[in-house]
Amino acid sequence: MSAIASSPRFLPRLMWADAASCAATGALQLAFTGALAGLTGLPAPLLAGTGLFLLAYAAAAAGMALQRVPPRRLIGLVVIGNFGWALACLALLLGGGLPLSGLGVAWVLAQLACVLVLGELQWMGLKRSRQAGRAAPLAA
Repeated sequence: MSAIASSPRFLPRLMWADAASCAATGALQLAFTGALAGLTGLPAPLLAGTGLFLLAYAAAAAGMALQRVPPRRLIGLVVIGNFGWALACLALLLGGGLPLSGLGVAWVLAQLACVLVLGELQWMGLKRSRQAGRAAPLAA
C-alpha cells in the first residue's frame, strides 16, 4: 500500500472516487427522496439537503482531481470534512431521535464506512506526498 500511496496519481484517484461516490449518493437521494425517506426512516428534508450538498461537493472533488498538482490544503479540508461526516453519521445513529428502519441504519452505516475509508486514504496520501516532497531535494 505504501508504494501505491506514494504515487503522484494516488490523491487525484482518491478524489475521483470521492466525487463518484458523492455524485451517486447525492443523485439517488434527490431522485428518490420520498421513497428513501419511507424506506429508511430518514427525514425527506435531510435526504434532499444532503443530496444537494453531495452533488456540489462531487463537483468540487472532481475539480480537485483534475488539478495537475493536487491542492493539498483543500484535500486536507476534505479529510476533516470526511471525518466530520462520519461523526455526524454516528451521532445520527446514536442520537435515537429518528425512527430508522434496518435499511436506514444500513444507509447511514454505509456512508459512515465510505467516508472513514476515503478520509483515511486521503490522509495517508497527503502524508506520503509530503514525505516524497521532502525527500526529493535530498535525492537531487
